[in-house]
Amino acid sequence: MTTARNAVARRAENIGAVQQGGEQQKPTMAQQIERMKPELARALPKHMDPDRMARIALTLIRKNPDLADCTTESFLGALMTCSQLGFEPGSPTQEAYIIPRKGSAEFQLGYQGMVTLFYQHPMASSVKVETVRENDYFEHEEGLEEKLVHRPCKTGPRGRAVAYYSVARLINGGRTFKVMYPTEVEERRQKMPSKNSPAWRDNYDEMAKKTVLRNHFKALPKSATLARAMAHDGTVRTDIDPDVIDVPPNYIEPGSPEIAAGGQS
Repeated sequence: MTTARNAVARRAENIGAVQQGGEQQKPTMAQQIERMKPELARALPKHMDPDRMARIALTLIRKNPDLADCTTESFLGALMTCSQLGFEPGSPTQEAYIIPRKGSAEFQLGYQGMVTLFYQHPMASSVKVETVRENDYFEHEEGLEEKLVHRPCKTGPRGRAVAYYSVARLINGGRTFKVMYPTEVEERRQKMPSKNSPAWRDNYDEMAKKTVLRNHFKALPKSATLARAMAHDGTVRTDIDPDVIDVPPNYIEPGSPEIAAGGQS
């Protein structure tokens, strides 16, 4: 009897040891974020705090359980990208987001983030993006005599969106604008991997403004940070190496076989 009881006790101890060992082998996302704070501190601008960034990351996961199902590397990579750019993901400033897509966390640059980074260029003076609605007064001409006049309706409902435009001024006095109409915006949306994303479903006008601004920025001077942010917008970062703030990181495009094959890390 005693031998049998001892055998059962040893078996229970062995199972407990295996379970404990398994828990140690796979740290949680929260533990990974905590371990990453020294790297976040190196990446963040001096006015930002790594503890706050870690809390923001945990809040994002609590608010959106789909992020918890993303690969750890992709979530931490997106968090590192936001840190390098000096953006708090998902904040009211709408500068940057971390979006779950097909099991991976994707860095997404908001149009307000693009505006913020534009002002880092020494030639930048001002930039704004607007929506034109059907009851507004609007004139738009291209060619040798370019013209853009927009007077929002002040006497009643402005109606549905009929155009979007951005206007930029440079410190040398130069001015330039870009206008896009709903059909053009929709054509571009249909070519995007994120065409049916919650961002487009819930904030169509904001995404349309971002589309106009991105198109406009092709012809404007850009800071190195803005150029990098635009290049990595909508991509998944695959490395969390401590040296990624000093060397160009690895990214893959959304929907690639590497993402499709990815699972929970």
